[in-house]
Amino acid sequence: MTIQWFPGHMAKARREVTEKLKLVDIIFELVDARIPYSSRNPMIDEIIHQKPRMVLLNKADMADKAVTDEWIRFFREQGIVAIAINSQAGIGMKHIVSEAKTVLKEKFDRMRAKGIKPRAIRAMIVGIPNAGKSTLINRLAGKNIAKTGNTPGVTKAQQWIKVGKELELLDTPGILWPKFEDQEVGYKLAVTGAIKDTILNLQDVAVYALRFLEHRYPERLKERYRLEEIPQEIVALFDKIGETRGAKMAGGDVDYDKVAELVIRELRAEKLGPLSLERPEDLDKTEETEIDGE
Repeated sequence: MTIQWFPGHMAKARREVTEKLKLVDIIFELVDARIPYSSRNPMIDEIIHQKPRMVLLNKADMADKAVTDEWIRFFREQGIVAIAINSQAGIGMKHIVSEAKTVLKEKFDRMRAKGIKPRAIRAMIVGIPNAGKSTLINRLAGKNIAKTGNTPGVTKAQQWIKVGKELELLDTPGILWPKFEDQEVGYKLAVTGAIKDTILNLQDVAVYALRFLEHRYPERLKERYRLEEIPQEIVALFDKIGETRGAKMAGGDVDYDKVAELVIRELRAEKLGPLSLERPEDLDKTEETEIDGE
């Protein structure tokens, strides 16, 4: 299965981000803590160039904490400040402003030296669909300003939002890149809900998810679906899960579509616990260079 999704409003958003870049001091790049590399948009490096940025690893509660800590160290080694947050619960919000002040200290010191009156930090939030931008904005602002939704593509236009006296945010629509060079990136985005399910073959996505769980979290897979051993054949694994969970058709045969939907739904709902679908060690040297924007 080839996964692609690039609605017209995303191409427009890229142009708008480029146009508005000169208005902001810093970029807040929001990524999914479960897939910090795959949920980064390669276009952002091309667009923002040397503009200061912070990486916010959202949904950190849904990710493996030890792995998230590895990612934070990884980004910092690339010279990029990264912090773990949970915008839904409001965890890590205070760190965003304090870290932004640290990143921009030299710039604001120069402004003060020139007699320019201190002002609020102006930040642009960018990220792929369903990363939680609107929820983050609402949490920072303390009220429902930005539209939210559990499906990608809710935010379609830009808006400025004041967060107290210290921060002004420019929200932007989520942007996906037109072509995934690595189809595994597409699968990770599909598993975590960054791409609309209606355009996906969920059986293929579920196969990817199950093979990942077998490799990285086998005990959780066995415990959740009451498996003594994990069958090597994927059809046998689907059969076992379908029989255990009653995902069957009228004639009694296992309904593979239902099994696929069940696995994806439960993984997203953390029924198998907090999961990280990738680690820094998974990247090869080429990807490490790309992530640094070099």
